[in-house]
Amino acid sequence: MITTEAGSVGIVETQHFTFAASPDELDLECGLKLGPVTLAYETYGKMNADKSNCILICHALTGDAHAAGFHTPDDPKPGWWDNMIGPGKAFDTSKYFIICSNMIGGCKGSTGPGSTNPDTGKPYALNFPMVTIPDMVNAQKALIDHLGIKQLMCVVGGSMGGMLVLQWAMTYPEMMRMAIPIATSARLSPQAIAFDAVGRQAIMVDPNWNEGNYYGGPVPSSGLSIARMVGHITYLSDKSMHSKFGRNLQDKVTPDYDFVTEFQVESYLNHQGDTFVKRFDANSYLYITKAMDYFDLSQPSGELRKELSRVKSAFLVVSFSSDWLFPSYMSKEIVSALRRNNVDVSYAEIQSDYGHDAFLLEVEALSRLIESFLEYADPMNGHNDDY
Repeated sequence: MITTEAGSVGIVETQHFTFAASPDELDLECGLKLGPVTLAYETYGKMNADKSNCILICHALTGDAHAAGFHTPDDPKPGWWDNMIGPGKAFDTSKYFIICSNMIGGCKGSTGPGSTNPDTGKPYALNFPMVTIPDMVNAQKALIDHLGIKQLMCVVGGSMGGMLVLQWAMTYPEMMRMAIPIATSARLSPQAIAFDAVGRQAIMVDPNWNEGNYYGGPVPSSGLSIARMVGHITYLSDKSMHSKFGRNLQDKVTPDYDFVTEFQVESYLNHQGDTFVKRFDANSYLYITKAMDYFDLSQPSGELRKELSRVKSAFLVVSFSSDWLFPSYMSKEIVSALRRNNVDVSYAEIQSDYGHDAFLLEVEALSRLIESFLEYADPMNGHNDDY
């Protein structure tokens, strides 16, 4: 049975928290308001008496609240970070109370462009307001307040989730004792923005996109599939693609000299695109990638050190040697700015051939770092100088 597997949190249930009803809508950075707002979230482990053991997990671009465990006994796959969350794992649910919420703008239970617009009774589509990383963090803060948590032990996330971690430390410096941004950046590079733009264009030129009004009809599956294929290329490394696919053909020895899928890497990308279309909303992809593009912690002053001066958390910053989407120099820039502000910060670059996806795959190395950091760097323990 799934529920008795060693290290598993077992069967879990997604919960929903709704807030910001009129006239108390959520104020957004774009100048508009959003409400009511629903956040889908899951929790694992037990909160201790003083609620001091609470850790918030922030998911990446296409992730969701289902970070660990199984929804049913027949579930074929566990949550997206199941290898890190559970009894005896890095985020040990026998010690910690883990929370993971789906971000606003998403399509996995939280309010997003596919949700019903209360003013029209129809899906928002492109009438959904533009949301940013700070807006997502403010929505998460409402959830944390709802759970009665006065201060989080730690906020952790990889990729876009790492951006949320950084924003949490900036916006609510007193609300968290530790921060673990993984494989991330203080601002998206022009190259990464360019890849996002290509993905969005692929969706918007799909004839089924219909200016975002495709709900109830054919969805822009071809465009969304291409967007996912383009994005997925950036998650891999040159070495991992050589190792995984090489120049091998798919189910044949010699080429047919046509435009039908022939190489294994082509087949893999097609599979990734087809699978993604079944679980994600195209409009959400537009909104969330745009939120990443807008993210820039160095603003408004233009100086990252100055903007990070308000941070109070102890930091563990992690990068991966073959990650060319968020290369290590981006993490080192964050570390340098934090150290110049006398913040307690540790940094590690994990040697890996997996590229950006390493934050999901280098479980052993990442677990060692996180377990040690959570144990020894917590200011509440009084011995963070020993870490």
